[in-house]
Amino acid sequence: MTPPLLNRWTDSSALSLGILGVGNIGMVHLKSAAAMPSVEVVAAADAVPGNRERAERAGVSRTYDDYTTLLSAEDVDAAVVALPPFLHADAVERAAEAGVDVFVEKPLARSTDEADRLLETAREADIAVGVDHTLRYQPDMQGVKAAYDEGSVGHVPYASITRLNDGPLGRPPAEDAPASWPLDADAAGGGSLFELGVHCFDVLEWLFGDLEVRDASMGRSLETDVEDAATVLMAAPETGTTITLHCGSYQWEQLPEVNTRLRLEGVTGTISNDDYLPANFYADAAKSALSNVASRFTSDEPDVFGPTFYLQAHYDALADFCEAIREGERPPVDGEVGRRTLALAERAYELAAEADETDGTADDADSETGGPADDRGTPEVTR
Repeated sequence: MTPPLLNRWTDSSALSLGILGVGNIGMVHLKSAAAMPSVEVVAAADAVPGNRERAERAGVSRTYDDYTTLLSAEDVDAAVVALPPFLHADAVERAAEAGVDVFVEKPLARSTDEADRLLETAREADIAVGVDHTLRYQPDMQGVKAAYDEGSVGHVPYASITRLNDGPLGRPPAEDAPASWPLDADAAGGGSLFELGVHCFDVLEWLFGDLEVRDASMGRSLETDVEDAATVLMAAPETGTTITLHCGSYQWEQLPEVNTRLRLEGVTGTISNDDYLPANFYADAAKSALSNVASRFTSDEPDVFGPTFYLQAHYDALADFCEAIREGERPPVDGEVGRRTLALAERAYELAAEADETDGTADDADSETGGPADDRGTPEVTR
């Protein structure tokens, strides 16, 4: 595929950015961009009044209740799409109409079919598409890759990755009702495999090259429309590595504990991401957590930008995208990368569904969690 011609941005002033969606991850992107040199957040959009108020307190001068209005009213160079997955394709289409490059939260879309339409729209409008796959930007993952690329353990016959958190329901007792869209298969595209697994697919292909999904199983600990656990067996033909991936949103997350484990079992030793955690990680995270607790009593805005171990990765991913746009280059993690992770997830869903049919364990509820459909409507979802 021919890279888009990214030569529209020639002004020497700051790259202007619009943030489409300023919930939790949208605020991370907003505060990341605000801390970047030569980047200016000029506007933000969100359907929730409280989210718009938070954006204004963070220094955004103009906010809108609809992203289409922002894209029509503002002359921005790029937009961050931090909306629920069922809005990604429409947001990119609106951005394409305005000639605005986009940095899209993962998953890029709810299916490869939807991703293909999204990317074709972007190509026709000659806009760039970046995807927020941040796991590869974490220092522990970069340490693993550097050690592997140096050949420190030789050939790696086997690798494993696990990524767990507490998902959309959070830890009990629940203080607020969760957003409905993460538990809606049509709105989200899938469950844990879409929310967490796509990050794992991305970092594994970053390490080992193209992957082939050989087997998969899905599970649910609660009666929801989406899986909260997924286990996938893969092979990396280029390196001759067998890989297992497990992700789930069933575990009560204990921040600042690291929720991703990656191990490469080489012929001369093991590489683990635990070996590359920053020395001051827990101290810095604990300090940030205490600061956020204190802010609740002083009415100050919590520091969304800490602990830096996790959120610095979001900063670096967005900074790389902005730099690529500024330099007229293709984003380092682009739409084709995002589509590839969706293709792997879809294959895993297919194999899991086939296994259920063979075992005779599939029921009506399970059949609804078999992954993304080819055509999606826009569900009624409260954000």
